[in-house]
Amino acid sequence: MNYIIIGKNIEVTEGLKTSVYEKLGRLEKFFTDDTEAHVTFSVEKERQKIEVTIPMTGHIIRAEQASDDMYVSIDLVVEVIERQVTRYKKKIVDKEQNASYIQSDFFDVDEDDDEEVKIIRSKRFAVKPMYPEDACVQMELLGHSFYVFRNAETDEVNVVYKRKGNTYGLIEPEF
Repeated sequence: MNYIIIGKNIEVTEGLKTSVYEKLGRLEKFFTDDTEAHVTFSVEKERQKIEVTIPMTGHIIRAEQASDDMYVSIDLVVEVIERQVTRYKKKIVDKEQNASYIQSDFFDVDEDDDEEVKIIRSKRFAVKPMYPEDACVQMELLGHSFYVFRNAETDEVNVVYKRKGNTYGLIEPEF
């Protein structure tokens, strides 16, 4: 595995890097050599936080944990990642094993027919031009977790959303 390790508001020491290599190294048996693991260390109000993202084809394994000690956070996030990987592996194995009992004609049928997506409610509204900060305030006033608006600076449709820790995110589409 290739590790991409960065720190936000924290210097990434050799001890932290070594701990990541040791702990996440237990998971290398599940991945190919060219798999990338993005590890981000951060400190927020005395909370030591680690985020690990492992992009795969068609799936992303991601976990974040925070505690008072970064090494404890590393242990916690490795446990979560390990559970996700084993669950994903079991899902793949079950799918392959169950597929051996099904006739090949069955696979010609579109699988999405059984689990049809049903839109229960549709809503139309005017997308007003405003600044992202104003959109965050409007989202809070409405009590929503996201808000769609037209960015007054770029004149494009954007989305602001609420993140963990009472922070906000902004989605700016690229066309």
